[in-house]
Amino acid sequence: MQFLCNTFVFCHSHFTTCEVSCYCVKNEKKKKSVMEEAQFELIVPCFPTKFPYPAGVASGATRAALTRHFALQNNAADISAKEGSQETMATMIGMALGMLLARITTENPLAIWFSFLSLTMFHMLANYKAVRCLALDSLNFERSTILLQHFVETGQVLSPKQVSTMEHVLPLWTTLRLSKSAKLLHTDVKLGLRVSSLDHLEMANLLNSAGSFYRKAKYLLVERKGIVSVIMHKDSTAADILKSYIHALVMANLMDEKRSLHLESQSWMDKQYEIFIQKLKSSGWKTERLLSPSVIWKADWYSESLDEKND
Repeated sequence: MQFLCNTFVFCHSHFTTCEVSCYCVKNEKKKKSVMEEAQFELIVPCFPTKFPYPAGVASGATRAALTRHFALQNNAADISAKEGSQETMATMIGMALGMLLARITTENPLAIWFSFLSLTMFHMLANYKAVRCLALDSLNFERSTILLQHFVETGQVLSPKQVSTMEHVLPLWTTLRLSKSAKLLHTDVKLGLRVSSLDHLEMANLLNSAGSFYRKAKYLLVERKGIVSVIMHKDSTAADILKSYIHALVMANLMDEKRSLHLESQSWMDKQYEIFIQKLKSSGWKTERLLSPSVIWKADWYSESLDEKND
């Protein structure tokens, strides 16, 4: 029962982000490796009935996402079978070497602990290096930020391989190489704002901007205390979500400048968005959708065009 409860709680807290994770599939893969090491090797001996399943859930979710990524010829079943056979062989070799090591280190606690800690650190380092080799071609929050910032500065789009060396595998607060001057736009954007959370003044400004800047859009943008929030229309598509997020990143990028955020960001979208998307496609990026948690809160509104009002 405790197994099932732990699995249920983990799935409930991650059910909209299994593929996306907090940052990307790379981060979830690394998190799963750390969870396996900590749970199965360190915690489980003390609490053998409480912790094993969350790592298995994360492992299955990321395995499915990565299998789809490697299935370049729509042969996910073949890739999955090959991965399973390789994992089985690696497990068998590991068990044989483990039994040999156990025989060598018998009745020597110091050698046991040294072997365990060194092999555990080596395993985690190997996982980190393997995840670093991944060059994912899907757009998530951080990759979209990196691509947009480089495009605004240079007019060019980075390739998936170039972006893979720049994105974070570990959580941002653990990354020592993150400089204080780095501007991570995606941390200033919130996708899927609940309309009922707005006060009267914010609602009035929202209605004004809806009539002025977002007549044909399936989304609305709201700036609140340095955070750009996105309100999605109930009829919005995956392409609309991607467009709204890029628009929000553009607005967040302009926030330090004393300008009209809605006017300037909309002007950029009108002139540059289609060019940006076409360059992404030509560089090998998948632009059909944004890898993001499911947008639970959506709204419904109707804005008359100027032509309809004149009639």
